[in-house]
Amino acid sequence: MKFTKTLAALVLGVGMTMSAAMAADVIVRVSPPRAVVERRPARPYRESVWVPGYHAWDGSRHHWVAGRWERPPQPRQRWEAHHWVKRNGGWVLVDGRWR
Repeated sequence: MKFTKTLAALVLGVGMTMSAAMAADVIVRVSPPRAVVERRPARPYRESVWVPGYHAWDGSRHHWVAGRWERPPQPRQRWEAHHWVKRNGGWVLVDGRWR
């Protein structure tokens, strides 16, 4: 009985998480502009990884979010950059992440 309740709670939680993630997609009808060519400042420390800038959507227009140096959370991780994908007749921003 306890196992069944735990399993049901787990399935419900996963389902809610997935639906929340799907609902979080903001479809933008205006295609993002070309990326800005940024000049990277000097690397602040040896382990730093460049996180490139990207165009974000503020609800009415695209605006540039500047790139920056970051320290990976774990050694040898790499950054997957933010990027826009065509979806549902518009554009959706896929957030960058460490891998």
